[in-house]
Amino acid sequence: MSTYKIYTDQLTLIKEKPFKLEKEIQNIVEKNLQTLLGLDFIKTEFSIGTFRIDSLAFDSDKKSFVIIEYKRDKNFSVIDQGYAYLSLMLNNKAEFILEYNESKSGTLKRNDVDWSQSKVLFVSPNFTTYQKEAINFKDLPIELWEIKRFTNDTLSFEQIVNRSSKESIKTVSNSETITTVSKEIKVYSEQDHLENIEDDFLNIYAEIKEFLLSFGEDITIYPKKKTIGFKIGSKVFCDIVMQNKGIRLFLNAKKGTLKDPECITRDVSEVGHWGNGAYEVRFPLKSDTEMDYVFNLLRQTINKNKE
Repeated sequence: MSTYKIYTDQLTLIKEKPFKLEKEIQNIVEKNLQTLLGLDFIKTEFSIGTFRIDSLAFDSDKKSFVIIEYKRDKNFSVIDQGYAYLSLMLNNKAEFILEYNESKSGTLKRNDVDWSQSKVLFVSPNFTTYQKEAINFKDLPIELWEIKRFTNDTLSFEQIVNRSSKESIKTVSNSETITTVSKEIKVYSEQDHLENIEDDFLNIYAEIKEFLLSFGEDITIYPKKKTIGFKIGSKVFCDIVMQNKGIRLFLNAKKGTLKDPECITRDVSEVGHWGNGAYEVRFPLKSDTEMDYVFNLLRQTINKNKE
């Protein structure tokens, strides 16, 4: 897609300013991890044995580690290299926890980490068609992100989204590494949360989902182990917990920041819960007319997370 600058009704093409070194890409991403990916930076050039990880990050929402690799060349296998790094992590959990605690002055323990949601990100100005096709599996803990810099001091950062594949990487690979890693790491899908849910609540979820996605392409679905998250950019602004007899909707806003004169939300700011934020709405509602009221709460939450 071409981008143009407008000046007195005349268009000038904004040209790409290629990165000369992988290190340039790495520096930009590491300094802006929260803005770009919503991740906490842990370590640059993290070495274990003969392996060196470009960037080690932590997803505080999922309580999992994220490995980030930067590429300018196109001659590498995202599958082989990605699973090699995940295998390295699972076989060296203590070293990853130690690095986190030294970096964050924390007390993270092995059981505090959800290793099942670990993943690898590859960041590059370009990926080949083969590499893009290689990620078309429903359960692949590997993501591709394209980064481009332009002459007007702007940057694009976009995930290569795989097609809605129903095929599992485990069914097409005989790799021992992939088999071993797949026993511990699971990629959660939206559908995982919708199994065995009553139709009435599936319909409510579909209504909420349609409303949220109507706000534009910046809104994305973010399935996790316990919840279905919805993100605006890199921020999770709400979480939905699907249950057999109801739905729990968590709104990611600080206590006292949403206008709720009808008091239909529950204050969970000091209560342990799976979602983010201080507000909870439970379904079923007292009446169908309250759905518009919930939509207003969601609209407020989206606006708060844009600030």
